[in-house]
Parts: sequence; structure tokens; C-alpha cells
Amino acid sequence: RTVLGISLTDNGYEVLTAENGEEALRIFRAARPPIVLSDIKMPGMDGISLLKAIKRESPDTEVIMITGHGDLDLAIKSLQHKAVDFITKPINDKVLEIALNRAVEKIKMREKLAAYTQNLEKLVRKQSEKLIQAERRLAVEQAVAGLSEAIREIAVDLQGGFYYLNEMPCFVSIHDRDLKIVETNQLFKDRLGDHIGGNSWDIFSPGAAEPVSCPVADTFESGKGCRVKAILRSADGGELPAIIHTAPIRDKDGRVELVIEIAADVSEINRLEKELRNTQRRYQELFDLVPCYISVQDPEFRMVAANRRFKDDFGDHVGGHCYSVYRHRNSICPDCPVKKTFRDGRSHQSEMVVADKEGRQYNVLIWTAPVRDAAGRIIQVMEMLTDITQIRQLQSHLSSLGFLIGSISHGIKGLLTGLDGGMYLINTGLKKNDSGRIRQGWETVQSMVERIRGMIGNILFYTKERRFKWETVDIAWLAEDICLTVAHKMTLKGISFVKDLPDRPGTIEVDVTAFRSALINVFENAIDAVTEKNSRENAEIVFTVRTGPDRVCFSIRDTGVGMDPETKANLFTLFFSSKGNAGTGLGLFIADQTVTQHGGTIEVESQPGVGSEFRIIMPRKPPASVKQQMHAPAAPPVIDPAQPDAP
Repeated sequence: RTVLGISLTDNGYEVLTAENGEEALRIFRAARPPIVLSDIKMPGMDGISLLKAIKRESPDTEVIMITGHGDLDLAIKSLQHKAVDFITKPINDKVLEIALNRAVEKIKMREKLAAYTQNLEKLVRKQSEKLIQAERRLAVEQAVAGLSEAIREIAVDLQGGFYYLNEMPCFVSIHDRDLKIVETNQLFKDRLGDHIGGNSWDIFSPGAAEPVSCPVADTFESGKGCRVKAILRSADGGELPAIIHTAPIRDKDGRVELVIEIAADVSEINRLEKELRNTQRRYQELFDLVPCYISVQDPEFRMVAANRRFKDDFGDHVGGHCYSVYRHRNSICPDCPVKKTFRDGRSHQSEMVVADKEGRQYNVLIWTAPVRDAAGRIIQVMEMLTDITQIRQLQSHLSSLGFLIGSISHGIKGLLTGLDGGMYLINTGLKKNDSGRIRQGWETVQSMVERIRGMIGNILFYTKERRFKWETVDIAWLAEDICLTVAHKMTLKGISFVKDLPDRPGTIEVDVTAFRSALINVFENAIDAVTEKNSRENAEIVFTVRTGPDRVCFSIRDTGVGMDPETKANLFTLFFSSKGNAGTGLGLFIADQTVTQHGGTIEVESQPGVGSEFRIIMPRKPPASVKQQMHAPAAPPVIDPAQPDAP
């Protein structure tokens, strides 16, 4: 703790240390550091409990777990509880630096997303304010309609009435039954010219040739007011867009004697509408070009809008529920961030795995923001999903690399110890001229060299990206070739090797190198299991091949130590090994991967102290989809084992 604290301080970090979990939690609550490094195994509160407590109180705090060899299950459990990473002891400076940089990058990404969300919220509020202003201006139409009714009596008294109408911010004119303008207000004269005595339709642009096309004429004919949009000609020859209302003025007998026409200049409204449309278009472009998935959801969790990238990858599901679109669920997700935002009006963050319309899965970081109406009520929630799949893949790759390095280091350490023992026996045998000791030491050295060769082969196979070379081979030849490879080692170990092979099993299409390596790895596991039992009595391995019309079963049964249920359940897990320093956990993992890539399966039966049986069930001819996935050539060669140059 002291040395690590000094090292981190020298690297520019402000460091607080604690000797146990309880003290760490007290310091965390007081200082709230953004990054926490914690051992997994500690007296009192262990690292997993500390991780859970920190994540409950501060989900954004990044926690890096420190583990010793053998704590693999606890390390994986820490990742399930949202630890950002874990590193193994002894702590390598470069590995620690990578883990810290990953935590810092995640914090920076979260801060950038928060800032981006705030900017979007400001943009939404700004556009909403403009829309409200435009709606208020359009309300003038309704006011003018009501005003025409209110001034009907005033308009009859032309002398007194127009004293009041001159104060109105619109064009007012009175028309007689001959469709002549008999009076106008002052604004009409100033903007449209003095048209008293002129035709009712003279103010329209372009000039109407027929009285019937004039709203005043329509009102005289129908006896009802009307509302139209028209272009008026201004006094300077320009054009004014207007909304025109007409209302009949009746005499004592109820006949239409005059018509009042009120025209409102809507140039500013048109300008605002155009500006609003342009703003909406720019906003939509911005909405569509954002490099993340965005959807807007209502209180029922239905999508009311989605950006282009969302529609491209998840489909146009506007109107559908978010949890069914990209989580393929029938009900709302547990711990839903959208639900939390509707409840408290705050932004929330979450991380989850979603699936697109093609079934591909993505790791996404989710950020939500409330959308409010003019009264401040939350009517919708904007949800942004950032694809962090590559980051998670890199994290997984680096974690696997850490596992590999740790496993290899412990494995090589054990092998070197074995080599030291063998060389010691050889040296002391040479000094004492003891041929038995020399032979024993040389057998130990040979065994360790064979283990090193197997370890290096598995590592190279695991790290190299392979392209299968599909070949049709004779099953009998393939089985005999594998038997020749493993039989010598069984003889040296004192293990009885029994073969049960059919006479004419036919052919199978495989990548010979990959499949041969997979079966040898299973044989190696069986040899180790029998050797580990430390009893040459009943030490036996049986190799059986059974064929069917479409399938071939390769069975490898041993009388070794067997496996308990936990070991059997983790048998094909990457880097899992029950051999301690003697294994890397790569052999059976590679065997399972190779068989799966051929379209086959491995079945295992085992009893502790009795032995195990591995059944590798393979298709005679892999499906086309399997071959295409492994980049198979179109016409694989046929190998005839009867030919001298056959491998």
C-alpha cells in the first residue's frame, strides 16, 4: 500500500490510502475520489463488498480491483458488479497505467456526454420558445375575427367609428353594395394608398379582373363573413401577405348594406414561420447526424422520435416501446433510466447490452435528459445510447491478455522448477556416477521440455487468427496418425493404450491441423489425469471411433482422477486449469473452440476417482454456413492415405 501510494503520487495522482475496507469506505464518503483501487481479499469487509457499497453510493466512481493468482472467479464477479478493470499481483507498472488510463477515459467520456446532453437541452428550449412566439403571433387571426364582430356597430357611424378604427394595427375599410370603398382607416391610407371611391378589389395583387373574386363581393352575395389569405398591393408597389376578414353590416330591415373588411399584415408571421421551418430542419439534421443513437419517449415508454442512425440499425419503430425495440422484452427493463428521469426530472446514466434488427449485440452507455413543456412539466424523455462495444472488446482482450500472462508466468515458473530438479539430479548423478539418478533427471528434463513445447504451441494457436483449410480425409488414417503421436508418451508414463477403430469408417471433412491438435489436447488432458492419480494399477486410456451416416464420434476415456461438478462446469473456460502451475487452461479451451468451429460438440462424463470420458461428435461434412464463417475454399482437396506422399 505504501509503495503503490508513493508510485501513484509520483505519477501526478492525489492518493488516499486505507488499510481495510471499513476505513476505505469512511475515506471515500469524505473525499469522493473518482477512482478507487482495492484488493479483493481483505480482513473484515472484502473488496467485493467495498465495490458494491461504493457503486450504490456513487455509480460514476470507477473501481479497479487487485487480485492474486487463483482469484479468477472473484475477479470476474467484480466485473459483474461494474468494476472498470482488475489487475493481478505482482502489480506491473504498465498494466496499472493501462487500467488507470481506461478509468480516466471512461470518466472523460461520461463528462463529454453530460455536456453534450446539456447543449441539446438548451437547443430544445430555444426552439420551443421560438415556436411559442410564432403561435402567439398567429393568435392575431382569432383576435381579428372577434374584432370584426365587436366593431360592426361602430362601422355604421363612419364619422365617429373611424376615430376608434384609426387606432387599430390593421387595415380597415368599408365597402358599399356597388363594391366601392367608402372609407378606410389611416393605416390603410398610409400603407396601401388612398383608395376611397375605388373598387373593392383594387388592393389585391395581382389585380382581380372580376368582382366575384373579391371577399367583399362574396360577403354581399352570401350575407356571411369570410376569411381568406391574399396578397395586397402596397402604395410603393410592393406586396404584403395578409389575412382578410369580412363582416356584413345590415340596415334596420336586416339587409346587408355595407361590408367591413379588416386585413392583418402577416409578413412578420410568414418570416417567423419560414425561420421556424429552417430551424426545425437544421435541428432535424443535427438530430440525425449525431454519432450516437437518440430516441424520444413518452410516459408510456413509446418512441415518438428517433434519429437516422437509430432507424438504420434498429429499424423505424416510432410508436413502439423502447424495451421491445432494442431489448426484445415484453415489459419495462429493471433499473430503467428513462423511468427514473420521468420520476425525478434528472439525467440518469446506465450501461446495458442491446440488439439491433439483425440480432447483433452492442454494449451501450445510456444517458437520459428530460423534455419539458412551457409549464415546466416533463412530457418526454430523450435517451441517448453511445456504442462502447469496441471499448468493451478491448477491455475483454486486455483482461484476457492479463489472464494469459499471469497463467503463463505461473506455468513457466513451475516448469522451470521441474527443470531445476531434473538438472540437479543429472549433476549429482554425474558427480556420484549414479546412472539411475542421471536417467531419472533426464526423464524429468524431457517431461518439462515436452510441457513447454505444448504450452508454447497452445499459446501460438490461441493468439493466431486462423483460416481453415478444409480437407476430405480418411477417418482411419486420421485416427492412426493421432494414435502414433500420443502412444509413445503413454508408454513412457506406464499407461495402457487401447484402440477400438472400425475397419472402413469412411471420410470426414476437417481442417486436419486444427482438428488433430484439438484431439491431441484432449489426449494430453487424459494422460495428465491418469498420471495425477499416482497409481499404475488400472492406468488405461481407451480411444474409440464410431461412425454414422452423417456423424462421427471420437471417444477418449481414461481411468484418471476424474472431476467434481465445479471443475466439469468450468472445463472449457478460458485459462481455467485444475493442474495449478502445470497448466495454462488453454488446451481444452482451444479444443472446444476448434470442435465448435467445425460444427461439432464435446460431451463430457466424469466421476471423481473413477475417470472421465470425452466424446467429440463431428459432422462428416460441415454445413455451408460453418465453412463460410471460417473462410473455407470452394473446392477442398481429397487426401488419399494410400498414396506415398499423403501426410
